[in-house]
Amino acid sequence: QVHLVESGGGLVQAGGSLRLSCAASERTFGSYAVGWFRQAPGKERDFVAALTWTGSSTYYADSVKGRFTISRDRAENTVYLQMNSLKPEDTAVYYCAARHAVVSRNVRDYDFWGQGSQVTVSS
Repeated sequence: QVHLVESGGGLVQAGGSLRLSCAASERTFGSYAVGWFRQAPGKERDFVAALTWTGSSTYYADSVKGRFTISRDRAENTVYLQMNSLKPEDTAVYYCAARHAVVSRNVRDYDFWGQGSQVTVSS
């Protein structure tokens, strides 16, 4: 079991950047695949990005490919989502999630979730 704590959300103008962090106190976090998802008001929670427990493979939704980067810092026991060239349509609550299994794009496959972090992009 892991407890995920997110930080780094906020308000930014279109074209700007933000970096979200997903930290865990458990050292076992390093053996979990991690995904980022987002949920806009009135919409379903959608896949954004994910990486394998090794960090060697990453996956992105088409809507963020080339703008967002997911990465893992094992020394900090943290997974990051660097978001560049932000657009108003990126506005949502962002969640990190972890599973002790192969990486997945499916929201239902993840067992542990962070509290969510609001990202608002103004036009």
